[in-house]
Amino acid sequence: MSTEKKPTGHQQEPNRAVHPLAGKFIVFDGVDGCGKSTQLGEFEKYLSDRGVTYRRFREPGGTAIGEDIRNILLTKRGEGMHIRAEMLLYMASRAQLVYQEIRPALAAGVTVLADRYTSSTLAYQGSAGGIATADILATARAATENLWPDLTIILDITIATARQRTTKKGDIHQTGLFEDRIEQRPANFHQHVREGFLSQCDQFPDTYRLIDATGKPEVVRKRIFAAIEKFFGVK
Repeated sequence: MSTEKKPTGHQQEPNRAVHPLAGKFIVFDGVDGCGKSTQLGEFEKYLSDRGVTYRRFREPGGTAIGEDIRNILLTKRGEGMHIRAEMLLYMASRAQLVYQEIRPALAAGVTVLADRYTSSTLAYQGSAGGIATADILATARAATENLWPDLTIILDITIATARQRTTKKGDIHQTGLFEDRIEQRPANFHQHVREGFLSQCDQFPDTYRLIDATGKPEVVRKRIFAAIEKFFGVK
């Protein structure tokens, strides 16, 4: 484990929230095909039903600049890119998103939901790509001015099952973070990604929760909601 200081989560200003989830920063992450986009949609309904104002963002992207960076990262325009350049472009997109969208939303007491964050960089460019955890965390601190999620939900599923899901749906190039360029990397790369996510749950137990993403979506949804409610003390 790196000696770098661990992420501690976004610190909300006191007395801002009425509902325990108001003004929180929550990330859903995991290997491509784990179902995070579907489950984020379910959690959006959960918040709406409780009158919690929220905004949802995707990574990379979420801003005009971020979407341009996304187009480089996720298409053949990025062929031949060094893994460290790849990491820095993800961080550049994240920096713009945090500055332009996430921090203002949190400051206004809005709940922020993110489809991936630094947890993905640690898994893909770190555990699978070989960049040291300390380097990624240091870059993340600089890019986000030390903004960490209050809670990161990791949806865990085997790579074989994830591939079956995306292939069956026929949407592997529509919903996956890495679409064709990085998705085409060998299975052992994606296995290292999964192991990276599992390792993060062990390293950062105070702000991570691991969810078994196998089974029907409604079953997984209940697991996620129960974990979030327990974490934030929702009655």
